[in-house]
Amino acid sequence: MNSMTKKGVAEFLGTFWLVLGGCGSAVLAAAFPNVGIGLLGVSLAFGLTVVTMAYSIGHVSGCHLNPAVTVGLWAGGRFDAKDMPVYIVAQVLGAIVAAYTLYCIARGQPDFMLAPNGLAVNGVESQSPGGYSMMSGVLIEIIMTAFFLLVIMGSTHSQAPAGFAPLAIGLSLTLIHLVSIPVTNTSVNPARSTGPALVVGGLALQQLWIFWVAPIIGAVLGGSLYRWLAPDARSRPDIAGEA
Repeated sequence: MNSMTKKGVAEFLGTFWLVLGGCGSAVLAAAFPNVGIGLLGVSLAFGLTVVTMAYSIGHVSGCHLNPAVTVGLWAGGRFDAKDMPVYIVAQVLGAIVAAYTLYCIARGQPDFMLAPNGLAVNGVESQSPGGYSMMSGVLIEIIMTAFFLLVIMGSTHSQAPAGFAPLAIGLSLTLIHLVSIPVTNTSVNPARSTGPALVVGGLALQQLWIFWVAPIIGAVLGGSLYRWLAPDARSRPDIAGEA
């Protein structure tokens, strides 16, 4: 098995874990009677998936788990464009398989219904948890993804404290969810949005383009900005770069 194949498999597994763990916490545990984990728990779950995978597969693929991160790292000069298709395809496939796996688990509960906003889909307006407009959704997705890239590139800088990047990145994703779940149910990750939208269909699928366009715009802005701030920055090879 060649190196790029291993990287693709690692990205598939990592993105599967992110969607199953993050979206699974929202679908299965967020409102569970009496002991539901709520918004804080869901936010932590998404962050913990990144922390655990970054320590597990960071040395294999860089642990992007997100097409926007892959594109943003390319914009920041940390990733080769020729490797992007393998990463993005693997990430999207991992998210799709995870979403269907979550659906198979969730429907084992007698009262489960695949509602239009089921499986923690992302959306705006009637699909937004707080009823936020498309403008609000696009703006927050761009801003949050841009800062996510700043954290990723800064914490993986060759002069940053070694060993702490996964914690910084995971906590950043937790913070992002704490702020933006009410607005869009938090994407900042086109793959994470694609899996549940394909299962649920309808309006979730119609609005999916928002959660590809806005995060990628934000990622390019964040990656380009950090490249300007630290033009000679080099990432360590164990996380969020070229492994």
